[in-house]
Amino acid sequence: MAHTIVVGDGPGGLSAALFLAKNGEDVTVFGTDETAMHYALLSNYLGIPKISGTGFQRIARSQAEAAGAVLRNDRVASVATSDSGFTASLENGETVAGDYLVLSEGRNPELATSLGVEATEDGIATDREGRSSVAGVYVIGRAARPKRSQAIISAGAGAVAAIDILSTERATDVQDWDSLPKD
Repeated sequence: MAHTIVVGDGPGGLSAALFLAKNGEDVTVFGTDETAMHYALLSNYLGIPKISGTGFQRIARSQAEAAGAVLRNDRVASVATSDSGFTASLENGETVAGDYLVLSEGRNPELATSLGVEATEDGIATDREGRSSVAGVYVIGRAARPKRSQAIISAGAGAVAAIDILSTERATDVQDWDSLPKD
């Protein structure tokens, strides 16, 4: 089983973690729950009539953990490639290894740029799956779309990245249905 490191615990990072964990993957999310979501009032998030950003974060964090994601209240100081994937060095000195790296850093993608990912004037360059120019590194949310970001877009990007990781690991296209659709 692959291990995915997710940096950022806003809608994008938590969504990626949820989809990976509920499909049996090992995933650790690093963040200190200081996301900009705490300043938001969501009234345009499909399926939720209206909720404070703090309320949304509380539910999303609980949902990801209930699915099996590990949420760590730690800051990642740096990331690097390794022979087997990636390492994340935490501010406390601990190092964590992973096979994939999902970066949901917000508008300051310092970790992504430290890896040498391609950037454009519109943010970090990614394909439609969230893959960056560095194999195994996904950049989602505001870092990839700084001028057109919104909570539901970030959450969707996290889900897309997770489905791509699942598809890669299983060597077949993965669809995540809670129950199979009726034909």
